[in-house]
Amino acid sequence: MSGEGGLSLQQALAALLEIAVRAGVDENRARTEALSLAAALAESAPGAPTDWAKAFPGATTQDFFDAAVRGRRWRGAPTAVLTELVTAGSPEKIPYAEALAELASASCTLGEPTMRVVGNASVAAAAQLQAAGARPLQVAATPTAPVIAKAAEEKPEEPAKTVDELLAELDELTGLERVKREVHRQVAVLRVEKLRTEAGLKSPTITRHLVFVGNPGTGKTTVARLVSGIYKALGLLSKGQLVEVDRSELVAGYLGQTATKTAEVVASAVGGVLFIDEAYSLTAGDLGADQYGREAVDTLVKEMEDRRDDLVVIVAGYPEPMATFIAANPGLASRFRTTIAFDDYSDDELTDILSGLSEGADYELVPEALERFREILTETPRGQSFGNGRFARNTLEAAIGRHAWRLRDVTAPTTDQLRQILAEDLSDDPVASEATTSEDPETGVGESSDVTETSDVHEQGDES
Repeated sequence: MSGEGGLSLQQALAALLEIAVRAGVDENRARTEALSLAAALAESAPGAPTDWAKAFPGATTQDFFDAAVRGRRWRGAPTAVLTELVTAGSPEKIPYAEALAELASASCTLGEPTMRVVGNASVAAAAQLQAAGARPLQVAATPTAPVIAKAAEEKPEEPAKTVDELLAELDELTGLERVKREVHRQVAVLRVEKLRTEAGLKSPTITRHLVFVGNPGTGKTTVARLVSGIYKALGLLSKGQLVEVDRSELVAGYLGQTATKTAEVVASAVGGVLFIDEAYSLTAGDLGADQYGREAVDTLVKEMEDRRDDLVVIVAGYPEPMATFIAANPGLASRFRTTIAFDDYSDDELTDILSGLSEGADYELVPEALERFREILTETPRGQSFGNGRFARNTLEAAIGRHAWRLRDVTAPTTDQLRQILAEDLSDDPVASEATTSEDPETGVGESSDVTETSDVHEQGDES
């Protein structure tokens, strides 16, 4: 099915694959990634698996949900293929990002449209366009006819970023003070080691692989992406791409196949950084040690040794399980000597993150909305499963959906109405919104109206 004035998922996918071929990207890889993103955006929509399968002949409902799990990491960040195109300075990076934005829009047509899917798609589209250097333009969107931001004029190719520029980007991130200090220290050590080697001096072998520990949504993937660029700028890596995977992308269904699958993943990361999220799941599960995971780890250790001159591996997860994971294999313990801890964000930092995400998607949170978000944070329990930055992103996605629903009958909304997120958009609490009126179709003000589609802003961040 296709949205009003938009493309169907099949049409959007076909357009994206044309660009992928022009960019030299494997067509099957681009298709799998795109359909994973679409599934992640639409997974909450009733009937979405059936519509999604039309673009993926032979797919089942389980395939849809498996793809959604893989694609969640790109709801607020550029996809792996786009990241590689941006890193390589490909002239197809902006067309590819635009095609991903169109695909995000088409995802809103899967199944029965919901406000939450509109919010997911808006944030995902903005993330793709921003990563490629395209400027998103905010346009009207409703649950039945979502129109995702389009890219503006293509910018000229920019030169590769220097170490200092990438470190400046790191320093601009909200919070993460301990992380910033450690990355700066690592850069200083590696820079001096490189200079000593070039000068013909003896230098101890310093492992470049890293362990990131912390709760979900604390910026680990973002920092890993910057680290890959920094290592390339230092001349330690040839490409600087980031390949992000989890257990499902390393482990196969049968013994013997896992080694091949893991080796292929490592090969795709050569020249850059392989980022393994929840790496501890490779060595232990609910029932103890896992022979398939051990095979993946053994293969990983061998590949790290064979490709040590042009590969960096970063493993990430909760602190205690990661300590157990590293200690489980002597090969891991000898290669992962540096651990960087990511602290949870404070309420002020989460508010800054929400503001930044909304600005990136060309929305504006009015002061009352920011105050409401602070109240939500106060009411929300904190624990290991708290989403941190993902909680802020989920809140914005839900708010964008409610914003679209609030404007559903406004014939000609103003630019301010299209941009502004109000306090009522951040909550389904009737007490919080009973004093707020729904808008007249012409003026945007009038009597109160019930929201029929709810999306709990207290939903905690999903773990990719």
